[in-house]
Amino acid sequence: MHSDTTRYALIMLLAGIGIPILAALNSQLGARIGAPVAASVVLFTVALLACVLVLVFSGQASAFAAMPAQPKHLFAAGLFVAFYVLSITFVAPRFGVGNAVFCVLLGQMIAATLIDQFGLFGAAVHTVTVTRAAGLLAMVGGLALIQRG
Repeated sequence: MHSDTTRYALIMLLAGIGIPILAALNSQLGARIGAPVAASVVLFTVALLACVLVLVFSGQASAFAAMPAQPKHLFAAGLFVAFYVLSITFVAPRFGVGNAVFCVLLGQMIAATLIDQFGLFGAAVHTVTVTRAAGLLAMVGGLALIQRG
């Protein structure tokens, strides 16, 4: 179990590293071509092609047959991804990548805590204890200090 935990933590660490890189690259593309929305379309096109390749090579393409039976609200996740990419592409060149990602991280902390506390969207419940709340506040404080420096 420990090896799975370590592997998952490393994967998510890499995903976290990728978020500000995505913000910097896509905001620069949007600024250089003068169209943040067009840059986002390019990003989604490349992402779609990458996902299709993973889907095909993982042998999971048959999962599409189950899609029509799923609750329609689950597809709203795509809207959140689009909102994130469009907003970070537009805001980062004006507000700074660090400032933009700081606000994203703060929003993620708040949302993740609420989702875990109440088991929203079918997530496992992880009650916010005093220790966990202190850790979250320390992370928020650390993020704030990083931005002030």
